Amino acid sequence: MSILKKGLTGAPVKRLQEKLGVDADGIFGAGTEKAVRDFQQSAGLSVDGIAGPDTFTALGLHELVLLRQGSRGDAVKKLQEGLGIGADGIFGAGTAAAVKEFQSANSLDADGMAGPETLAKIGSFTEINAETVQKAAVQPDEAHFESEPLPELKGSQVVAGNAVEVPEEKSVWGKVKGWFS
Repeated sequence: MSILKKGLTGAPVKRLQEKLGVDADGIFGAGTEKAVRDFQQSAGLSVDGIAGPDTFTALGLHELVLLRQGSRGDAVKKLQEGLGIGADGIFGAGTAAAVKEFQSANSLDADGMAGPETLAKIGSFTEINAETVQKAAVQPDEAHFESEPLPELKGSQVVAGNAVEVPEEKSVWGKVKGWFS
């Protein structure tokens, strides 16, 4: 899923840490997990220490929202409403197909994952706009994360290793999206 949790590293983690006011080293460790839990508790969100689309939205980190198969929650429901399909808040195969169709019709990369560029074109996401899409680009001070090894994902577990490299992306989610391709 398009989430950040303990064990992950990179530009999205650094941005999350900056917003939470913790040491922004780009490594999601115990301190970041506690800060996420504390924020989730104060915002009335499900408290699990994992930052996903609803946590990003509540933090105002719209550039980190990436919805894909397996995602759940209010952001998915909003996506489904914007696409004019059944809105149950669960991103399944039908939602993926609707996203691909929307992306194709709007000259976007039809990968079935809804990141800032796709969400900016969907009317229900008024808080995501061209500025948000620009913020989603890797910033100069984040470029060093692109040379770090990728962790392997086995199911929902992050394990040591170096996942298959993906083509360079301009989005902070570029490597993360590659894990699901």
